[in-house]
Amino acid sequence: MAAKPQQHSLVVRALWYVFVGGWATGIWLSAAWVLNVTVVGLPLGIKMINQVPKVLTLKRRTGAVVIAGSGKRDQPSLVLRAFYFVLVGWWASLVWMGLAYLISLTIVGLPVAIWMFNKLPYVVSLYRY
Repeated sequence: MAAKPQQHSLVVRALWYVFVGGWATGIWLSAAWVLNVTVVGLPLGIKMINQVPKVLTLKRRTGAVVIAGSGKRDQPSLVLRAFYFVLVGWWASLVWMGLAYLISLTIVGLPVAIWMFNKLPYVVSLYRY
């Protein structure tokens, strides 16, 4: 049985966000959306969006995807996630990102904005991070 990856300390994650994560996430998301415009780049673009929590604050995935019925949460099927992305995910995630960015401009709203960026993979494609 593989051990769960340990999170970096709060201090390390905060310093990462302040000095790297804030601007790197903007570049990361821009590159992801350029890839999403092309059919060939779409899988990589979605994968990049799913990694936003790690780029933003070095947040590691805490749970593994497991077989259905084992008692733990598993990912929705790829077909359902693709259908959701085509109908809802692509535009809802753009609105979600815009709101998160606007909220992040205030110090008071920063925790909410980080939470929103961490939920972005779910908004775009129902991916549980």
